[in-house]
Amino acid sequence: MKNIVFSTAFFMAGCMPLPVPNSTITAHEYIGLHEYRQRQELTELLEVDPVRTEWCAAFVNAILELDDIPNLHDIESTAPLMARSFLSWGIPVEPENIKRGDIVIFPRGNQGWQGHVGFYYGKTDSGKWVILGGNQANQVRYDLYNPSRAIGIRRYPINTDSPKRTLWGFNPVDLERQGENKWEDH
Repeated sequence: MKNIVFSTAFFMAGCMPLPVPNSTITAHEYIGLHEYRQRQELTELLEVDPVRTEWCAAFVNAILELDDIPNLHDIESTAPLMARSFLSWGIPVEPENIKRGDIVIFPRGNQGWQGHVGFYYGKTDSGKWVILGGNQANQVRYDLYNPSRAIGIRRYPINTDSPKRTLWGFNPVDLERQGENKWEDH
């Protein structure tokens, strides 16, 4: 519980205020879940054992699935549990156009296939990016990352043909079914 309080207080003081129009709302509900202390709950969410599997990509996939957004399993990625597989998901975004909810991929380790992935949440006054993700210090939490280390930023494409455009392209029937407060009109 201490980590949750710290995270909330940290971001109230350190980030620029931004609206929350996307998967960060869903992901935030899992803040503080730890791979050892909440192993069973995480295993059910991720469909992998977080103690035995690097699970950052599994967490992003699970959140996207909860929000009815295609994930790496849906696009039949050959490696849906690899963070760098998100480099081929959605559409690319330039760093100056990053928005809350975009997926950011970072390098990790000393092997070219290793990586880390999470949701962009905001930016601190010092310019660090706040990333909401799984397997960050063995739990779901916010962490700070240097933007220059990002190897990719991806976003689910907006459906411009929808009668009521939203960040994720759902129509009004979907909005009503999902709950109006979960989405933002554009």
